[in-house]
Amino acid sequence: MAHTTESVIQNDSSQERLDTYLRTVAHLGHVEISVTNFEKSLWFYTEVLGLALTETDGNRAYLRAWQDFDHHTLVLQAAETSEVNRIGWRVTSKESLELFERLLTEMNIDFNWVDGGKKKALGDVIHFQSPAGIPVELYWEKERFVAKDASMMSKLPSHPSKYTGKGVSPRRFDHVNLMVNDVQKEQQWWTKLLGIHHRYFIQNEEDVRLGSWLSRTNIAHEIALMRNANQTGSSFHHLAYYLDSPDELIRAANLMAENGIQIEWGPGKHGTSGAQFIYVFEPSGHRVEIWTGGFLIFSPDWEAIEWPAEVGKLGLEMWGSKPPETYFTYGTKIGE
Repeated sequence: MAHTTESVIQNDSSQERLDTYLRTVAHLGHVEISVTNFEKSLWFYTEVLGLALTETDGNRAYLRAWQDFDHHTLVLQAAETSEVNRIGWRVTSKESLELFERLLTEMNIDFNWVDGGKKKALGDVIHFQSPAGIPVELYWEKERFVAKDASMMSKLPSHPSKYTGKGVSPRRFDHVNLMVNDVQKEQQWWTKLLGIHHRYFIQNEEDVRLGSWLSRTNIAHEIALMRNANQTGSSFHHLAYYLDSPDELIRAANLMAENGIQIEWGPGKHGTSGAQFIYVFEPSGHRVEIWTGGFLIFSPDWEAIEWPAEVGKLGLEMWGSKPPETYFTYGTKIGE
């Protein structure tokens, strides 16, 4: 017998299940970072990485990859400290945003609303922090990018802007990575509260969680959580953009070297996701990953894959190169 939405809502337990179904994020939307050298960082992201500059507004710049459909996926803000200010997630509906407000209130989690229009290209947003202090932003409305300059207009309707091949020229924004003291505790919170699926994880010989990777969409991960080897609290590990092929990744490595950008690690290949990568430091000290490949997930009943200690090294790098110590200890600050 079919059940109408009205009949489901009449049952309290069914209402709770319905709310849980409706109250979820849809996908990772953007990251906002402060940079100590605004001009050089903007040069890096536009000229070397090859992101498109949507617009600047005072001490902020709004950027996107050529097939990012939104107004921006990266915000740079000039500041005295390099840190991550917000990690933005789009929710599934306006109703979902209201349901999150109710849940945060019930859980006694401090939050605040920012009215639509006060943040560039965004409607109403909710701000709060995760247990590890990661600054979260939830929103429903966000302006789409519309090419106004003829030089950016693509002839292809599915391309919001032209592929120019300028710099590395990644296709899209991919993920963020944060370092925290307790990976397992933090992962469980993100999965339970925001509905972000746990995809795979690595344990060490003492059965301590070294890393967890999560996504709401079908890509391997949209957010990763790494154990801070120094156990000194949370920090921002990196942001990542996606390339189409391994040959573009090698080209990216050459461009970094030619432009004096430090390559921290790579090219290499993560066994966990199957993605090939390089990690670099941009002029203000943030780590940026450029990667390609990676598996896709379509199963609705996916169970997180464990990488135990004996194969964990292959999960991190299956070709045998060793990450530098900085990879496990260095990150930029978390904004308040």
